[in-house]
Amino acid sequence: MHRGLILISGAGRLPVILGISGLTLGDDEASLFEKFPPAGVILFGRNIANPPQLGRLTASLRDVLPADAILMVDQEGGRVARLKAPHWPDMPAAASLTSEVAAFAHGLALGQMVAEAGFTMTAAPVLDLRHPGANEVIGDRAISADPGVVARLGAKIAEGIIVAGIIPVMKHIPGHGRALVDSHETLPRIPAGIDLTADFQPFMANKTLPWAMTAHIVYEAYDTENPATLSARIIAEIIRGKIGFAGTLMSDDLAMGALNGTPASRAQAALAAGCDLALYCPGDRAGNLEILQALADA
Repeated sequence: MHRGLILISGAGRLPVILGISGLTLGDDEASLFEKFPPAGVILFGRNIANPPQLGRLTASLRDVLPADAILMVDQEGGRVARLKAPHWPDMPAAASLTSEVAAFAHGLALGQMVAEAGFTMTAAPVLDLRHPGANEVIGDRAISADPGVVARLGAKIAEGIIVAGIIPVMKHIPGHGRALVDSHETLPRIPAGIDLTADFQPFMANKTLPWAMTAHIVYEAYDTENPATLSARIIAEIIRGKIGFAGTLMSDDLAMGALNGTPASRAQAALAAGCDLALYCPGDRAGNLEILQALADA
């Protein structure tokens, strides 16, 4: 069992984190989660209006989810922020951080904000490198182009998040920074022959962190067909092997345009490849039901 799996190992818990549709938990969503308990729920801007509304929503989720279920938010600072002004403070992008002191303060403030809002996990820090000429889907979300700087400051962001009592999820392992296209829309490919040592370095330096999120990218040197999320070889040989990450491995959002197939087939493929949890974010009832039913029947 990998470190961190205690959080998803409850009896009857299904290895998936799901989105929901709106500002309140619908009766149909509540019934679905009670029948097929997921490992947790992730919230986005469509689910968050203000602190009182969010408090009511998280309380309703707690009423139907297992006691130790994950409540997750994709909150990094900069342009990836679901908790927004005027109700929550704006935080800078990771690229603005220039010292370990600043990185720790950023992580601590981020973690405190997330904790006070009722969450237990945030999808940060980003440990991808900022490569010149790459698609801006990462851009200023990356701390630096220097792997040593990303490793050190990323560790401090994670430390601050942990001190605040929140679980950090480093992303996107084994490295998203070279992508020339946006994986939300289409599948990036990294040609064989490119030395990926620098891209792996920040993850190797932070391999003892408890959680990581995969990259929907084909690394042709290791698997010419499957992106890392769906590649048993990359997960076993690179993420678990070369990088040495032994914590809980979560897929990136399986609804992204980089992947093909039904919601259930994507979730099953990610888990079969070696992900510990599937992440499916849109909040559509049909997709949630399909995934939960398929995993319950497995």
